[in-house]
Amino acid sequence: MKLMRHGPKGHEKPALLHNDGTVRDLSGVMADITAQTLTPAGLATLAKLDANSLPVVAQGRHAVPWAGMRKFIAVGLNYADHAVEANLPIPKEPVVFTKTVTCAVGCNDPVVLPQGSVKTDWEVELGVVIGSRCRYVSEADALKHVAGYCTINDVTEREYQIERGGTWDKGKGCDTFGPIGPWLVTSDEVGDPQNLSMWLDVNGKRQQTGSTRTMIFGVAHIVSYLSRFMTLEPGDVITTGTPPGVGMGKKPEPRYLKPGDVMSLGIEKLGEQKQTVYAWDPALIDG
Repeated sequence: MKLMRHGPKGHEKPALLHNDGTVRDLSGVMADITAQTLTPAGLATLAKLDANSLPVVAQGRHAVPWAGMRKFIAVGLNYADHAVEANLPIPKEPVVFTKTVTCAVGCNDPVVLPQGSVKTDWEVELGVVIGSRCRYVSEADALKHVAGYCTINDVTEREYQIERGGTWDKGKGCDTFGPIGPWLVTSDEVGDPQNLSMWLDVNGKRQQTGSTRTMIFGVAHIVSYLSRFMTLEPGDVITTGTPPGVGMGKKPEPRYLKPGDVMSLGIEKLGEQKQTVYAWDPALIDG
């Protein structure tokens, strides 16, 4: 299934993308797509629905595909060639940081540069959405706890991340720095998460081309690893690192985002995003 939420901010409605390409309304079945919807029982109930009987609706603004996210966890430097372009050693264990849940936005919503930003960058990444609670889960069982996958742009302010001291988090969690979607695609429809092509363009020019095949730490390892340090719960999302081609690594000079730039990105089976970059304007965040 491809689950989605659409409509104006604060008035999102649940829906699914049918295999005939139409958007089918779920609001007669459920009030919203929540963390509970993503549990094995919740997904099993949805799977029994006859999508052909659901009303066809016009597709509005894409929102984050589910509500009630409690943790937005991230893994850095998870592609060896990206670590090289960042001039950082290939990690022996996953590099873990967090993005704030308040940075999560719809896949085509504006990306708003924070005040004083000079080094905001792009990162296409595979998102992993947890469907059942787990801690200390084995790598062999880890994927059983995954509800599905999504496309994420891990937008990052490099000066905040690298040059301002402390942890990476301050460059990762700014408002609008976590576009997610357009859909949450359930695990059964995705199949092997380690065989998905991915790409990102800025202003129509290809910047990133990669595949989840080249991850240093695969999805099962990441879920198992994180579950040793925190309880993972339904609705938590893990963004799993980016392939090479980020602005920070461009030669001879880095290339960072500026107002008016347009990012287009996608992951095989998981759908595409498109964001326009704006100068600081809180109305674009709250409106």
